[in-house]
Amino acid sequence: MESIDLLIGRYPKLIGCRADLLSALDLLCDGFRCGGTLFTCGNGGSAADADHIVGELAKGFLEKRPVPAELREALAVYPDGDAIADGLQGGLPAVSLHSQSALLTAFANDCEPSLVYAQALYALAKPGDLLLAISTSGNSRNVVNAAKLAKVRGVTVIALTGEKPSQLSALADCAIRVGDTETYRVQELHLPAYHWLCAGVEAAFFAEKTGGTT
Repeated sequence: MESIDLLIGRYPKLIGCRADLLSALDLLCDGFRCGGTLFTCGNGGSAADADHIVGELAKGFLEKRPVPAELREALAVYPDGDAIADGLQGGLPAVSLHSQSALLTAFANDCEPSLVYAQALYALAKPGDLLLAISTSGNSRNVVNAAKLAKVRGVTVIALTGEKPSQLSALADCAIRVGDTETYRVQELHLPAYHWLCAGVEAAFFAEKTGGTT
């Protein structure tokens, strides 16, 4: 994992996010250590980013993630147990809310569409979990509503937005406001920011370890 100073050296527009990136990394690591699940959400390109984050956390990213010895021993009851253990990678619990397509489309059809992420979070999240909410404007109604629900349910909110203060940044426990306001440029800065966070989380749980987490 590269240092935050190297990251900012490559992406100078993230200089104003230094403290918030470090804070977000601490919140993510603390949440996972306490058994929390990370939920992500966004719209359009931000939804794709929300999926991308899940992909980096729930399987290997930069580090090797061998499964723990207990799981390998449990799988040994099967003839191909070693092969299964060798093929698996340690993962952290992360779910993109928009991946719940049946729930979201049913709710949007029957109820209030702007509450789809809030409903999914209400059904799936527990106190101590985390929400990484992505919105380039910081004012996407369905994402803001999810953050409101998270706050009253004891779910930590990390926001990833553009530079301007917003409804989402005001709600968040930690708001990473990257240094631009144009949508596509904000998205270009979101990617290195969340890659750095994912690499940091992975290093905390898997780097130079003989086994992964369950």
